[in-house]
Amino acid sequence: MARETLSDITAFVHVAREGSFTKAAGKLGLSQSAISQIVKKLEDRLGVQLLVRTTRSVAPTEIGERLLQKVSPYLDGIEAELAAVNETRDRPAGNIRISASDHAINELLLPKLAAFMKDYPDVRVEMITDYGLIDIISERYDAGVRYGETLAKDMIAVRIGPDARMVAVGSPDYFGRYGRPHSPSDLQSHNCIGLRQSSGRLYAWELQREGEAEIKVQVSGQLIFNNSYSCLSAALAGLGLAFIPQDLAEAHLRAGRLEIVLGEWSQPFPGFYLYYPTVTQPSPAFSLLVEALRHRWPERGA
Repeated sequence: MARETLSDITAFVHVAREGSFTKAAGKLGLSQSAISQIVKKLEDRLGVQLLVRTTRSVAPTEIGERLLQKVSPYLDGIEAELAAVNETRDRPAGNIRISASDHAINELLLPKLAAFMKDYPDVRVEMITDYGLIDIISERYDAGVRYGETLAKDMIAVRIGPDARMVAVGSPDYFGRYGRPHSPSDLQSHNCIGLRQSSGRLYAWELQREGEAEIKVQVSGQLIFNNSYSCLSAALAGLGLAFIPQDLAEAHLRAGRLEIVLGEWSQPFPGFYLYYPTVTQPSPAFSLLVEALRHRWPERGA
């Protein structure tokens, strides 16, 4: 259907419903003569009379009434959808799916989104725990959260957290029984708690001393988990050494329940980023979520 035909039919529907060219013109923002010419042009193109015009009223003919009944539901649906789009712009709504680690969800996303969820009750956020570098496009996620050093180059990346640091930790009880490792090679003789990634591989501890190249140590031990929180709990129980984000262990480090070893081999690196594919026009809800998560660096002197 030609675009002008749809516009002409819209004009006809408004005239037929209002029973007046003047009232229909007011609703469409046109002059009475302009809308009269539009309907006349439609009648000429179709070769039938759609409206009976008198000095006092306007009414559809039998053919006009049939056309009115057929097309009205479709036009109503279009107008309803356009209204919904406008409402979404003014009142953000929709579903947003995010892939992230449980650490990122609990320590960063949930605290930052607490106010956001209250302000925008029509936005639903689904967060799926994943430790792998998945393809968020093929898996139908809107965004993912990962450390900056692991991001794909073809994604938009927004910093949402401060620098991070992975540390090897153990309990005083463990060190009292087994001693402390003093170099990465010493880890081979320690009971190290493993982390199974979503890919199925065991995570190799990434250690780097300032000014030196990074080394990856494939550790072993009696326990393997697929999440950092369980690794933390096992270390607290004295069951081995865990390699976990420092912020996850911070409260236990301050309380003396855990201690860091090989600290000089743990260098800071870019923290969490929200990453997502390029989109021409992101939804209002997604744009607001990005701003809610965006990292703000502390002001100097604060």
